Amino acid sequence: MQRLTRRQDFVAAAKASYAAMPGMVVQARDRADELEARVGFTATKKLGNAVVRNRIKRRLREIARLYLTQDARPGYDYVLIGRSPALTRPFADLHKDLISALKRLHRGPHVPSDKGRP
Repeated sequence: MQRLTRRQDFVAAAKASYAAMPGMVVQARDRADELEARVGFTATKKLGNAVVRNRIKRRLREIARLYLTQDARPGYDYVLIGRSPALTRPFADLHKDLISALKRLHRGPHVPSDKGRP
């Protein structure tokens, strides 16, 4: 899986849809192509000093390496934004957060049922 490195890719993903979970926020942007999915990681200064931010990003990178490669859709850019619970949250819970976020982001448009009305 390729990494996002350019600022304009992060800015474009920020304008796309997102899903907020306890451990992270996942942004997903459809590039409308069939190339390999790309992923980027970020942690704001509100989370703490550089040591804390880097530890959070390392945990997010490992979760993405283990699980995002199999669940990511081709043609998408994903940005994982660390939140403060990501520092101490168990890996199993971070995995659940990522899977839940991906399900929320990739489900089809909501179609209201007619409930038997003509």
